[in-house]
Amino acid sequence: MKILITGSNGMLGYDLQEVLRRTHELILTTSETLDITDKKHTMEFISNKKPDIVINSAAYTDVDGCEENQDIAYTVNSEGVKNLAIACKEIDCPLVHISTDYVFNGKSDKPWIEEDNVDPISVYGKSKLRGEKYILEILDKFFIVRTAWLYGINGRNFPKTILELAKNHSEITVVYDEIGTPTYTQDLAKAISELIKTDFYGIYHLTNSGSCSWCEFARYIFEVANVDVKVIPVTASEFARSASRPNYSVLKNKNWIKNGFNPLRNYKEAIKEYIELII
Repeated sequence: MKILITGSNGMLGYDLQEVLRRTHELILTTSETLDITDKKHTMEFISNKKPDIVINSAAYTDVDGCEENQDIAYTVNSEGVKNLAIACKEIDCPLVHISTDYVFNGKSDKPWIEEDNVDPISVYGKSKLRGEKYILEILDKFFIVRTAWLYGINGRNFPKTILELAKNHSEITVVYDEIGTPTYTQDLAKAISELIKTDFYGIYHLTNSGSCSWCEFARYIFEVANVDVKVIPVTASEFARSASRPNYSVLKNKNWIKNGFNPLRNYKEAIKEYIELII
């Protein structure tokens, strides 16, 4: 297939390239080569390239930045997605859109399924949800992939940050009352490569298996990396952050399993492999 990837220089975009280039022709774009917020340019670009499928991994993902730059958040995460959907509709091309656990309010004690009520509590979540809604309004052929707590080789992420902090600190404070599933972008990219072989269109939750708090995740990272740092648990409210985060955002990969795909490996297995690569 000829696959157009937006945000190809991002964390997920990097691994999508690595996974898909083996068997597909890739059209790699960044915000400099394809500005998805420019409707005319997006329409012309996709019409000229005529991809078989578009994967949108472009987004404004700075959760706190979204609170302070709401116009940018909605322009990129909502209007940009709308432009892509319209362009895909014009050439009858499916769209894969990467969304987020932040479309939920976090007020649950069991994993969220695709049909659960959405109720974002941050501008980031609201802007991503609006993007989802545009796709539902415009397209019949789409995969909306909600994922969470991403980390990968390319770019800043939680494991890299705390391992860097550990070099100069004997103890660090980490939030214990936010629960989710750390997800390795390499595993997510491989899952997307399987999904796009099908026409099982719809909304999917896609994460590694298992769940933990940020605090538990930090302790496990240090254990695997053999780093002696004390992790002090704190509440999310003790951190001065602009945006609210969902307290519980574990995603149940219900539709993924229902359509016959194997569950992604446990997050503990994935982070072990990742740490071996970066240390």
